Amino acid sequence: MKDAFIEKLKPAYQFQGPFITLGAAVLTGEVIPDLKIGLPLKMMNRHGLIAGATGTGKTKSLQVMAEQLSLQGVSCLLLDIKGDLSGIAIEGTENPKINERHTAIQLNWQAHSNPVELLSISGQQGVRMRATVSEFGPVLFAKILGLNDTQEGVLSMIFKFCDDNGLLLLDLEDLKKVIQFISEDGKELIEKEFGAFSSVSSGTILRKIIELEQQGASLFFGERSFEVEDLIRKNSQGHGIISILRAIDIQDKPKFFSTFMLQILAEVYSKFPEVGDLDKPKLMLFIDEAHLLFDEASSALMDQMEAVIKLIRSKGIGLIFITQNPVDIPESILAQLGLKIQHALRAFTAKDRKAIKMASENYPETDFYDVPQLITELGIGEAFVTGLNEKGIPTPLAHVMMRAPESRMDILTESEIQQLLKSSEIADYYNESINRESAAEILQQKYEEHAEQQEQQVEVESKPRGKTVLQKVFDSTVTRQVGRTVARELTRGLLGMFGIKTTAPRKRKSWF
Repeated sequence: MKDAFIEKLKPAYQFQGPFITLGAAVLTGEVIPDLKIGLPLKMMNRHGLIAGATGTGKTKSLQVMAEQLSLQGVSCLLLDIKGDLSGIAIEGTENPKINERHTAIQLNWQAHSNPVELLSISGQQGVRMRATVSEFGPVLFAKILGLNDTQEGVLSMIFKFCDDNGLLLLDLEDLKKVIQFISEDGKELIEKEFGAFSSVSSGTILRKIIELEQQGASLFFGERSFEVEDLIRKNSQGHGIISILRAIDIQDKPKFFSTFMLQILAEVYSKFPEVGDLDKPKLMLFIDEAHLLFDEASSALMDQMEAVIKLIRSKGIGLIFITQNPVDIPESILAQLGLKIQHALRAFTAKDRKAIKMASENYPETDFYDVPQLITELGIGEAFVTGLNEKGIPTPLAHVMMRAPESRMDILTESEIQQLLKSSEIADYYNESINRESAAEILQQKYEEHAEQQEQQVEVESKPRGKTVLQKVFDSTVTRQVGRTVARELTRGLLGMFGIKTTAPRKRKSWF
């Protein structure tokens, strides 16, 4: 049986191009050190899954893959939901368990650090990842706020109104000011241009924006916007930068998390050129606690997510989802994952046993393993592995003793985090807050001018109420807008549904 096993698996796991090695195969409890199991980099853009119960080694498998990819010059983005990935920046420390494991699989273990960039979209320390409200667009923004169809239509109308009138929506304050304006002085104006407008809907949207602010979203929306091209940098040795997005404090905001991730994926797709199948991917994204991405996603958001995941591979981008059980991933997404690393699952209830049976059916049939049984008996740092060879053919299922990470298997100290931030090449640039003149400032200035004119106005007798200064200004704008088509909206193309602009806005004359 052993000879037949080696004869079947060895040629399947020998690759011509660059690859990473995960460990050595195991059969009936015996490690076969001559049978190394790895993955060809050419097929990494076919996406993948790392699954397993808590404490079975998922995070360490993620760490191994990221550091091996970095050594091969592939940049990675890691979503650190649990806060246990930062140690990948520092070289590991040898210990008896590591020596025992690597002696068994006959792989050299060499402690090394990795080039790491710490990112943040919340109050945690790191390079600020920001996006403007305009870049998010009305569709994604409506998903964050949890708006119904009517309210989403109102929000889309507000975005269109701002586009047409040169009102930049950079941060949440801009959007709040615009909503306040069109609910009061600008209501007649916007109804003239777009039809009946519900103040009730605008009030609901405004309240939800305030709720979003209270969750800390003000730190994310604004400038400078993060350029996704900075995710594919390399260091002077040609090693790919490992960007770690510290996201511990957004676990209780799954809707914001899922929408943020879709925005990142959509922007990567929008900005990166078509490259087809490269010898190795340009960027790998590791999404830990992946169920958070799908739990609160609406059917519309899921459709968009599925479309982007299908298309993004042609840009040389690969996605690895990390979760406890494959059933956490929607079937439409799971069907697109060519790589699977399955750590142990535990069966404590009848429901658990059913889930394990379903999970075992996701893997290629094999004569060498009783998968439903063995999947509950895998030790820590052991996993079932199957991927795609260089021709796109699934490789045979292998029980693998995984190699140990060569970086620290623990978190950074506060002083180490500070040192890492000081050495960053992009932290000073992105951590500088910019507050350009945008919708909030423009409208506030016009309100102040109008108030000043009212104070200076001396009338002997009251006159019939006419239009405010703001309404007159906008009326003249509307007049100049007559005949304008919506072609600019259509040119946003496929990514228009995500609110991502693909062309720079036209330079327009000032209202004033």
